[in-house]
Formats: sequence, structure tokens, C-alpha cells
Amino acid sequence: MPFSWKSRAVSAADAAAIVGNGQSIFIHGACATPAPLIEALCARTDLTGVRLYHLHTAGPAPFAAPGREAEFRSISFFVGAPLRQAVADGRADFVPVFLSDIPALFRNGTVLLDVAILQLSPPDAHGLCSLGTSCDAAKSAAENARFIIAEINEQMPRTHGNNVVAMDRVHAFVATDRPLIEHPGKPETAVEAQIGEQVAALIEDGSTLQMGIGGIPDAVLARLHHKRDLGIHTEMFSDRVVDLVESGAITNRLKVVGAGRIVTSFVNGTRRLFDFVHDNPLVDFHPCDWTNDTALIRKNPKVVAINSAIQIDLTGQVCADSIGHRIYSGIGGQMDFIRAAAISPGGKPIIAMPSTAAGGKISRIVAQLDAGAGVVTTRGHVHWVVTEYGAVNLHGRTLRERAEALASIAHPDFRAGLRRDLARPRTLGGGPLPIG
Repeated sequence: MPFSWKSRAVSAADAAAIVGNGQSIFIHGACATPAPLIEALCARTDLTGVRLYHLHTAGPAPFAAPGREAEFRSISFFVGAPLRQAVADGRADFVPVFLSDIPALFRNGTVLLDVAILQLSPPDAHGLCSLGTSCDAAKSAAENARFIIAEINEQMPRTHGNNVVAMDRVHAFVATDRPLIEHPGKPETAVEAQIGEQVAALIEDGSTLQMGIGGIPDAVLARLHHKRDLGIHTEMFSDRVVDLVESGAITNRLKVVGAGRIVTSFVNGTRRLFDFVHDNPLVDFHPCDWTNDTALIRKNPKVVAINSAIQIDLTGQVCADSIGHRIYSGIGGQMDFIRAAAISPGGKPIIAMPSTAAGGKISRIVAQLDAGAGVVTTRGHVHWVVTEYGAVNLHGRTLRERAEALASIAHPDFRAGLRRDLARPRTLGGGPLPIG
């Protein structure tokens, strides 16, 4: 198989020709975005009514360009940067859904997939490819779509876990040898460093970590090298985890689920990360309904879930998916891990964010969420909230106690205004009851 598979390769145009009018298509995302096949699909001018389902994709999204609405309808389960404007303009759609619920949409027929467009690693001697850097919902898409079109990329890491796709399931593929899109980290800011210190102080030896990508998770991970026997059970991770494995801080020794191994659903980072996960049996990739299963996550000790927010109101409601009515990202796995951490033995669910936005002009801690803002983590689920000014635990506190605690970690320029809001009964659920 390793010596003959390339002979079956076709051109990208021939592979994209499988797609028909009115079909529902899944597109692999993140670093596994199959760019050559997307380009070939969008080079066609004979299609109408094609629905494209995906999580966040990397690189250009020509299917969502102005003027192509009759041909393609992009439907994001999590909105990445290339799709934000299209969603805001109404040229693309967004489905608010837990990451853990997406695979079942394909299995139970809520979304009937005709085609899955994937990027795969080359097949092994058994004729099995892997989903490489992104298993997430792609595994379910591969199992439930009628047809699979693939980019088989020599540079896609071969990853371990429940993420294989048999070559005989692939109806057409292109053979490539190109670097994956990389997402290098940025130098941390002073605010991120302060937040990193606050969160790192909450993490004990033997904790099982879930974190995302970005400045704050990176700042936290950079401050954990002195910790012992950390574990990873997360929906995704980036390069900083490799640093902690190499320093010996991450051993996964004390985990219950996936003991001795890093458990993830996808990765996002640089070539260093791709090389780390390539053919590494200590990294297990699983579909996101398994990695994000609260019943499984909670079995691990001291689960620390580190997630971010766009806004949080004085009662503890967390908006993480939109800026007012404008969709910015999605629900993702925040609620899955926040709840799992709360019920894990010794666990700590953490919302970590800068105290301000827009260069310090806007407080992220507010009396009321902006009109249209989506509540991703409810006030009943929130526990720890961290800014550069401190860390507070809202669990078990009254509305007034929560508001006072949150005001104490707001930016000093906004604390007086927030405390004035505390005196208004309506802010904390008071005021007269409506009659009639």
C-alpha cells in the first residue's frame, strides 16, 4: 500500500467534480483545512445550493466571498476569522452548539452529509490514513458522509487514537506535499503575564489541564515548569504543552482516563508541534464527543479548565461567543470542561480574561451584558474568574457577593462605576415584579 497509493491520485478538479448541486458537505478545519480541494471546489461555476458545514477553517474562505451566495452557503459550528465578516453580513450562517454535540448531528441525520472533504496523512501498510492534526467532528463526518474526498498530504502528521480513515472509504483524492498552515505564538503582554501568574498559582501538582490557544493559555503554561505530574485532557493544545513535556512537568501519570497519555481532539500550532504529535503513541486523538464528555473528564483528578471570555456581568454570566449581536467564535467546549472541572475531585473551572478591551476603553466586567450577547457559561456554572487584578471564586456566593468580588478584580478605572451599579436593584435581579 505505501508504494502504490499515489497511483490512484487525481487532479483537484476531478476530485471536486464529485460534489453536486444542493449537497451538504463537511470541510475539515484548523491546520487540517484542505486548501487545494477548497480552491478547486470554488473554481467551479456550475454549482447551486451547496451547504458547507465546518468548524473554524484556516486560510482563505472563497466559498463565503460576496456574490457566491447562490452557489455556496457556509455554516459554521465555530466561527473563525475568515468567516466572521460573512456571518455578520448574513452571507454565512452559524449554529450555536456544544462542541461535544456536533458529531451526533451527522450520526442521527440532523445534518445529512453527502460529502466529507478531508486532509489525511498517507496510508500505512494496512491501508489506514489518520485525520492528522484534527479529529474533532471530522471522524463522525468521515463515518457518515456518503462520499469522502481527500487531500493526502505527505506532511500531515500521522497521529494515534480513534482517528483513522481507511483508504477504501476514500472515493477520490489528491496527493500533495505541502507544509500545514502554522499558528506561532506571540510574545506575551504585561497583562497576559499577570493573568498567567494568577492562574498558575491556582494549579496544583497532579492537576489535569484543559486549555485553549492564545496569549493567556500560553502565559499560564509558561509558568508551570516547576509543577509535578501534570496531565493533559483537552479538546486542543498548542506548542507550549511540548515545552512542559520536555521539562518533565507533564507526565500524565495520575490521570484516570488515558493514563500516561495526552488526550486531545485537535492541535493548533507550529511545525514543532506537528513533529511532536507525528507517530507519537503518547498523544491520543479522539472525536470531540469523547474528549469533551463530561462523564469521562470528571474521572480525572484536579481538572483545571482554563477558558476565556469577552464579557462577564456582575452576576457571573459569561459571554464568550459574541460581541453584542456579532458572532465572534462559538460555544465550543467551554461548558463541557467548565462543568467537568467543577465536579472533578479537586477540580477548578477558571474563566481568565483581561479586565479591559479596546485599549483600556471598555471594561470586560459589566453591570449588564451587551444587547445580543450570548451566555456561554451560566452564572450557575461559573466558579473562578481571573483578571490581571486578581482571582475570585463565585461559587456559592450571593448575587451581591459575586458583584462585589468581580468589581474588586475589574480595572481600577471602572471599579467605582461598577460599585455604583451595585446600588441599583435591577442590576442584581431586584426591582418590582411585573403585574398582569
